[in-house]
Amino acid sequence: MISTPNFIGLIKEHPEKALKALYDDYYDMLCNQVYHLLKDKITAEDIVQEVFMSIWKKKDDLNIQISLDGYLKRACRNRALNYIRDNSVRWEDETALATKSAVGYDTELLLETKELSQKIQEEISNLPDKCSLIFNLSRFEEMTYNEIATHLDISVKTVENQISKALKILRGKIFINVGT
Repeated sequence: MISTPNFIGLIKEHPEKALKALYDDYYDMLCNQVYHLLKDKITAEDIVQEVFMSIWKKKDDLNIQISLDGYLKRACRNRALNYIRDNSVRWEDETALATKSAVGYDTELLLETKELSQKIQEEISNLPDKCSLIFNLSRFEEMTYNEIATHLDISVKTVENQISKALKILRGKIFINVGT
């Protein structure tokens, strides 16, 4: 397995070789990890490919502060969890879908899920600027607290405090407004 410093150097000098080394060393293991979460081989492979593509796109500015192994596992796990979140209404059996459609249950649930998602995005945009930026970098750009601190030239403790503040505000706003 290639080390993080060796990979960073290789991807800057010979990006194709670096990606091939990444594929050779990690692809099967990462696909298995994601498969255990999703139980869908094709989607697992797609997610691992997305992670590799993300690394390729960021190759010139890639800054991995942890082990390459840990970084890849976390990136794949996060993408798999995002996939689960984004596709939370899944039906194993087409007849179950038809039955639920007949009573309008799935449509109602989808609308509620979409409304909640819109409400969450709205509340994130209403956070104080610094808080919103840090929260978005953490949750949607999948940056670590250390990466955010380095990127914004602030302390890790500040990042932790801002994430905690954002979550507290969002919990209060979203759960209070859900019932109304």
